[in-house]
Amino acid sequence: MTYFLITFIVMLIVIAIMAVGVIFGRNAIKGSCGGADKGDCVCVKKCDKRKRLEAEGKV
Repeated sequence: MTYFLITFIVMLIVIAIMAVGVIFGRNAIKGSCGGADKGDCVCVKKCDKRKRLEAEGKV
């Protein structure tokens, strides 16, 4: 039971630390292409979604 309580407390501390980042407005984690429908892709090899968006002229 001691290991469970220690693990539970450690997990609560980790969640609290992550929440601090959200509270202070830290940017969300993004993929290598910069998120949804933005034109700032820095990918060397583009994914299928990116190729489709470029073909449709949305980027």
